[in-house]
Amino acid sequence: MLKHRPAKFKPPTGKCYITEIMELLGGAWTPALIWNLSDGARRFSELKSYLVPISSKMLSSRLAQLQKKNVIKRIVMDTKPPSVEYELTDLGNELLPAIEKMAQIGARLRDYNENGK
Repeated sequence: MLKHRPAKFKPPTGKCYITEIMELLGGAWTPALIWNLSDGARRFSELKSYLVPISSKMLSSRLAQLQKKNVIKRIVMDTKPPSVEYELTDLGNELLPAIEKMAQIGARLRDYNENGK
């Protein structure tokens, strides 16, 4: 019988940290939405035009979810009529290198699957 090897890390109590981030990034449109906010604040209509064919309902839902998770913040502009912009929080900006790395690996996986390279 093989000897049981102890883990090199202490598992977290409660939900696994990787599960937590994958639940966030695994949501439809979430990585693309975060990526589109990487250049700065955007209005709802701008985000909707960048994320064709996302529906207004889905975009609203994702924005609310990311705001609740402290990944983005909603800024109400003092204009007439009032307008709203969304921008990444510090936590949201910390996700950008991970999303970029995932995109690079995704490109390599696609290349391998299509070309065997």
